[in-house]
Amino acid sequence: MAKLIFRYGAMDASKTANALMVRFNYNERGMHAVVLKPGFENRDGAHIIKSRIGLEAECEAVETFLAERTPDFFDADQIDCIIIDEAQFLTVEQVNQFAWIVDNLNIPVICYGLRTDFTGRAFPGSGRLLELADNLEEIPTICWCGHKARFEARVCDGKMVTEGEQVALGGNDMYISLCRKHFMNGDIGPAFVK
Repeated sequence: MAKLIFRYGAMDASKTANALMVRFNYNERGMHAVVLKPGFENRDGAHIIKSRIGLEAECEAVETFLAERTPDFFDADQIDCIIIDEAQFLTVEQVNQFAWIVDNLNIPVICYGLRTDFTGRAFPGSGRLLELADNLEEIPTICWCGHKARFEARVCDGKMVTEGEQVALGGNDMYISLCRKHFMNGDIGPAFVK
């Protein structure tokens, strides 16, 4: 039976690398895994997902994928698995659509993303995945202090930012992963010099 899986973690937890390894495993066995990401996430190109360690693969935009397929078309597509990177940027409706695909077409959907934004609040897509997913799996990473990091802090001019638009695309140049203690205290650590 197919499942909707949400694998979440703070930045630098190797979520994209994990997604690409899962894709490789499916392909190695002669199966077809479709890799998706939200269309506006184009830091590495419109049709590329890329991990910080250099792994990359072609992908499709979630919006295009869902718009071009009907339930009948999925059967002809021979899709064995759907892998979604940056799943925090999914809409609630898109998460509902992927849950429908799992339940009605028996295609597993594995989502990778952040659980919360820079203010510690759930993204709409992540919140819905936390509500609907069959499996929730945390991919751990560490804070500058060595404890488990669960939060992303947005940083500007060497200070933690606590207000602003929920979505601001960036990487290690503007975000750092923190444990709860340092996130709540606004302590980005001694080594964050960007």
